[in-house]
Amino acid sequence: MQIQIKCSCGDKCPEWAIVELQGTVEVQPHFQETLQNLQIGQLCRPSSQETYTFTVGYHELTGAKVKLKKPQLVLKKVKHSDSERVELEVIGIIRQRILFKTRPKALISKPQPTVKGKNKVPDASAVPMED
Repeated sequence: MQIQIKCSCGDKCPEWAIVELQGTVEVQPHFQETLQNLQIGQLCRPSSQETYTFTVGYHELTGAKVKLKKPQLVLKKVKHSDSERVELEVIGIIRQRILFKTRPKALISKPQPTVKGKNKVPDASAVPMED
Protein backbone atom coordinates (compact mmCIF):
# COMPACT_ATOMS: atom_id res chain seq x y z
CA MET A 1 0.00 0.00 0.00
CA GLN A 2 1.31 3.40 -0.97
CA ILE A 3 1.02 6.27 1.52
CA GLN A 4 1.40 9.79 0.17
CA ILE A 5 2.66 12.68 2.25
CA LYS A 6 1.41 16.15 1.41
CA CYS A 7 2.24 19.54 2.84
CA SER A 8 -0.10 22.44 2.21
CA CYS A 9 1.76 24.90 4.44
CA GLY A 10 4.69 25.45 2.04
CA ASP A 11 7.82 26.85 3.67
CA LYS A 12 5.90 28.12 6.72
CA CYS A 13 5.07 24.92 8.62
CA PRO A 14 4.09 25.61 12.25
CA GLU A 15 6.91 24.98 14.73
CA TRP A 16 6.24 22.43 17.47
CA ALA A 17 8.40 21.30 20.38
CA ILE A 18 8.65 18.06 22.35
CA VAL A 19 8.32 18.31 26.13
CA GLU A 20 10.55 15.59 27.60
CA LEU A 21 10.18 14.60 31.24
CA GLN A 22 12.32 12.12 33.18
CA GLY A 23 10.24 9.55 35.05
CA THR A 24 6.53 8.93 34.71
CA VAL A 25 3.40 11.03 34.92
CA GLU A 26 0.76 9.11 36.84
CA VAL A 27 -2.87 9.91 36.10
CA GLN A 28 -5.54 9.56 38.76
CA PRO A 29 -8.03 6.74 38.03
CA HIS A 30 -11.02 9.01 37.33
CA PHE A 31 -9.07 10.72 34.49
CA GLN A 32 -7.98 7.48 32.74
CA GLU A 33 -10.74 7.67 30.12
CA THR A 34 -10.23 11.36 29.27
CA LEU A 35 -6.49 11.74 28.66
CA GLN A 36 -6.98 13.72 25.46
CA ASN A 37 -6.81 17.48 26.16
CA LEU A 38 -6.04 16.82 29.84
CA GLN A 39 -4.09 19.74 31.30
CA ILE A 40 -1.41 18.45 33.66
CA GLY A 41 0.50 21.64 34.34
CA GLN A 42 1.61 25.07 33.18
CA LEU A 43 4.62 25.64 30.93
CA CYS A 44 6.29 29.07 31.19
CA ARG A 45 9.33 30.84 29.80
CA PRO A 46 10.00 33.38 32.55
CA SER A 47 13.10 35.30 31.47
CA SER A 48 15.07 33.95 28.55
CA GLN A 49 14.32 31.68 25.62
CA GLU A 50 16.66 29.01 26.96
CA THR A 51 15.07 28.42 30.39
CA TYR A 52 11.58 27.01 30.93
CA THR A 53 9.57 26.15 34.03
CA PHE A 54 6.86 23.51 34.17
CA THR A 55 4.54 23.63 37.19
CA VAL A 56 2.54 20.52 38.04
CA GLY A 57 0.49 20.91 41.21
CA TYR A 58 2.92 21.93 43.97
CA HIS A 59 6.02 20.90 42.02
CA GLU A 60 8.15 23.03 39.70
CA LEU A 61 10.56 21.67 37.10
CA THR A 62 13.26 23.70 35.37
CA GLY A 63 14.28 22.78 31.83
CA ALA A 64 16.19 23.95 28.81
CA LYS A 65 15.60 24.05 25.07
CA VAL A 66 17.71 21.50 23.16
CA LYS A 67 17.98 21.33 19.37
CA LEU A 68 17.17 17.93 17.83
CA LYS A 69 19.84 16.28 15.68
CA LYS A 70 17.25 15.59 12.96
CA PRO A 71 13.93 17.44 12.60
CA GLN A 72 10.71 15.42 12.88
CA LEU A 73 7.37 15.93 11.19
CA VAL A 74 3.96 16.03 12.87
CA LEU A 75 1.57 14.12 10.62
CA LYS A 76 -2.19 13.70 10.43
CA LYS A 77 -3.62 10.56 8.84
CA VAL A 78 -6.30 11.24 6.20
CA LYS A 79 -8.39 8.31 4.93
CA HIS A 80 -10.41 8.73 1.76
CA SER A 81 -13.81 7.03 1.90
CA ASP A 82 -14.03 6.52 -1.87
CA SER A 83 -10.95 4.29 -1.95
CA GLU A 84 -8.46 2.59 0.34
CA ARG A 85 -6.05 5.43 -0.32
CA VAL A 86 -4.39 6.93 2.78
CA GLU A 87 -2.53 10.23 2.90
CA LEU A 88 -0.40 11.73 5.62
CA GLU A 89 -0.75 15.49 5.91
CA VAL A 90 2.10 17.52 7.44
CA ILE A 91 0.71 19.79 10.16
CA GLY A 92 3.96 20.83 11.84
CA ILE A 93 7.69 20.35 12.20
CA ILE A 94 9.66 19.68 15.39
CA ARG A 95 13.20 21.06 15.52
CA GLN A 96 13.69 21.30 19.29
CA ARG A 97 12.72 19.74 22.59
CA ILE A 98 12.32 21.17 26.05
CA LEU A 99 14.20 18.84 28.39
CA PHE A 100 13.38 18.64 32.10
CA LYS A 101 16.06 16.39 33.59
CA THR A 102 16.33 17.63 37.18
CA ARG A 103 14.24 16.64 40.17
CA PRO A 104 11.17 18.82 40.83
CA LYS A 105 11.37 21.62 43.38
CA ALA A 106 8.56 21.64 45.95
CA LEU A 107 6.56 24.86 46.01
CA ILE A 108 5.38 26.18 49.35
CA SER A 109 1.67 26.84 49.48
CA LYS A 110 -0.25 29.34 51.57
CA PRO A 111 -0.16 28.66 55.30
CA GLN A 112 -3.06 26.60 56.56
CA PRO A 113 -5.62 28.58 58.57
CA THR A 114 -5.46 27.93 62.29
CA VAL A 115 -8.41 26.27 63.95
CA LYS A 116 -9.60 27.87 67.21
CA GLY A 117 -9.15 25.70 70.25
CA LYS A 118 -6.15 23.77 68.93
CA ASN A 119 -2.55 24.43 69.88
CA LYS A 120 -0.48 25.77 67.02
CA VAL A 121 2.61 23.71 66.23
CA PRO A 122 5.54 26.03 65.45
CA ASP A 123 7.15 25.83 62.01
CA ALA A 124 10.44 23.89 62.11
CA SER A 125 12.25 26.64 60.22
CA ALA A 126 11.18 29.23 62.85
CA VAL A 127 12.45 27.23 65.85
CA PRO A 128 16.02 28.25 66.88
CA MET A 129 18.54 25.43 66.86
CA GLU A 130 20.48 24.85 70.07
CA ASP A 131 24.07 23.61 70.10
